[in-house]
Amino acid sequence: MKKLVSLIIAILAMVAILFGVKNMLQAKESTEEVETSGEQQQLFLFNWGNYIDPELIKEFEAETGIQVVYETFDSNDAMEAKLKQGGTRYDIVFPSESSITKLVNQNLLQKLDHSKIKGLENISPFLLNSPVDNGNQYTIPYFWGTVGIMVNTKYIDPESIQTWNDLWKEDFKNKVLVLDGNREALGMALQSLGYSLNSKNEEELKAAQEKLKQLSPNVRAVLNEEIKTMMKLEEAPIGMGYSGDAAAVAEENPNVQYILPKDGSAVWTDNFAIAHTAVNVEGAYAFINFMLRPENAARNAEYVGYSTPNEKAKELMDPEVISDETFYPSEEIINSLEHYEYLGNDWIQKYNEAFLDFKMGL
Repeated sequence: MKKLVSLIIAILAMVAILFGVKNMLQAKESTEEVETSGEQQQLFLFNWGNYIDPELIKEFEAETGIQVVYETFDSNDAMEAKLKQGGTRYDIVFPSESSITKLVNQNLLQKLDHSKIKGLENISPFLLNSPVDNGNQYTIPYFWGTVGIMVNTKYIDPESIQTWNDLWKEDFKNKVLVLDGNREALGMALQSLGYSLNSKNEEELKAAQEKLKQLSPNVRAVLNEEIKTMMKLEEAPIGMGYSGDAAAVAEENPNVQYILPKDGSAVWTDNFAIAHTAVNVEGAYAFINFMLRPENAARNAEYVGYSTPNEKAKELMDPEVISDETFYPSEEIINSLEHYEYLGNDWIQKYNEAFLDFKMGL
């Protein structure tokens, strides 16, 4: 009898243990589901600083229930490095046109499913099918602009600066701020010589390098973001700059005028892209579609100050802004602009070395 009782107790104990293990496994499974569910309700954006209207993010969160986690980078190289490192999840990134090929070649971007995108038909045709992303398989234009010259008309007659070549005038000694970017600075020198800013010709690049060095007496500083501040505060009368930055500067200092050089300029785009690390892919498409709505694209352009690629959005914006050919050039001017193309690692290195040589000589 005692043996029977002991056997029953042992069986009951085993059942209790198995039941407990089952409950633990179910609890763990449930927790993992909740965590996964919670993760799916977040969307990680990796963008340039101050490059989106924060009110639009709040509205997207309220509309979808998705929490947006927003991080920023200050260069395409920094963004690329974070993507390559892994370990940090990003769903949507905003690469510049010149970095797209490199990111695609390293499998750092996902191919887009155009059937899930609403509003692509509203994007300006001249910004689609760029040389670096034919068919927009990986990217969709977010903002676009040009590279030109900011001039403080209080100190400089804008008629005296109509081309890149004018920056070399002796009158402008120690007055010019140059963008701290090898493509922008050497692109300026190449175009001033009548060459393409995407040149892969050794002699042309050497000529541009030498010409850039000849600009040294006129260079006050080589900077990026700080150019905007110096132009606003009138600490320099001339500065290379992006059209959107020039608009922001002019808003605070009406004396500053933006000039698109007649001997060439660059047209660039910053773009929506889905990172290879994306977890909330459906949320990424929802966000892109939300931002492509004309009313949202218009508000975002007004907040950021850069040119929107959304033609329907332009219909909702201030006509005075849209008619300003400095920021929305005519078709004739657009056709004369060059897109930045990916040059390949070898040529990027050559541009880097040529630009460094220029900076070391200042």
